[in-house]
Amino acid sequence: MSSDENHPPPHELSRKRGGSALHMGPRKKATSSNPLVLHGRHFGRTVFALCNYPALLTSGILRLDELQDAPIEDYPADVRREHRVFMELLDSYPGLLERLTNGEEEDIIQVGELLGKGASGARGDDTKTLKSAVLEWLVPRGQVVIPPLSRNIKSDRGFNHEVTGALLCPAGLDWSNAETKQALKSGETAVRGDQWPMFLYAGCVYDPEDPWKGLLRSEILVFGFKHVFTSPSSVDKEPKATRSGNAHLHGMKSVTKGSLAYIATQVRFSLSSSSVFSRTDTVTDSENFYHSILDLLEDPDEIEEVVDLMMWWTRRVFPNSSSSQRIISTNSALSKIREKCAALRERVNTSAT
Repeated sequence: MSSDENHPPPHELSRKRGGSALHMGPRKKATSSNPLVLHGRHFGRTVFALCNYPALLTSGILRLDELQDAPIEDYPADVRREHRVFMELLDSYPGLLERLTNGEEEDIIQVGELLGKGASGARGDDTKTLKSAVLEWLVPRGQVVIPPLSRNIKSDRGFNHEVTGALLCPAGLDWSNAETKQALKSGETAVRGDQWPMFLYAGCVYDPEDPWKGLLRSEILVFGFKHVFTSPSSVDKEPKATRSGNAHLHGMKSVTKGSLAYIATQVRFSLSSSSVFSRTDTVTDSENFYHSILDLLEDPDEIEEVVDLMMWWTRRVFPNSSSSQRIISTNSALSKIREKCAALRERVNTSAT
């Protein structure tokens, strides 16, 4: 690719509006039932949450022309991810590509603003409801949090409280150590978004020799996911109580990487002492945290662990959603039929060769 300033690389053209589209744009409250707003709510929760949609669409349309001359593999990693998100958005909303390509730039911006309004509104709604709901999940049922935490004020959370501090303590640090605890509480030890907290691990147990063990399999994450996607009441009930949940409304039958990163980010924020979800908040560093979780889940070198993790999640949240994801009972009639069919195919293949 030419580096001449009069002939910039293709990926520079599609980013001329400034910065990556996969970063949060201006905060806007969703107040409309417009189909694009509704779609933005679900897309933000399940595919990519912290996104500047007008920039995503504008850059994506420009990039479609550029890709006629250069393959997507020639672009930087962040642009490749941005393009994947753009293509997923096109695939998830029939007629969107035609609408974008036939419209003026103002039309593209308007569509992006409507999608962004939906995503931002959903994020705000979930932040608000999880703020109080998470308090029910901090200790085993029947026990109380001591000292008690306020449902409406978050200043006593984060590292200011024994329970939330232990959950937010970065894996590898010892919350029971007085010096460590004080350094975290005072801010002397700054916690970046890619320093993952203990609550991401099942039982809050982190094994430095096997960092994948229990990762993203904690009960508090499952509770948070059910609260947002299958209805608040389903947290304490069987998954069948999902008729009015967000997942049912959008035909969602499996846990996505984006939805898992989203819930982890929301639960982490609900445990923190920060009052406003903002990408510029250097205390929670939520945007960096969200991206770091997605980086792991989308890493091709981790595919075996990730496939196992996503199947574990889908079985926990949507156990009856797909027969292809259910384990067939041994010695059942169905297993015998499958075995007989497999044996027949094997004989046919053998005779054919």
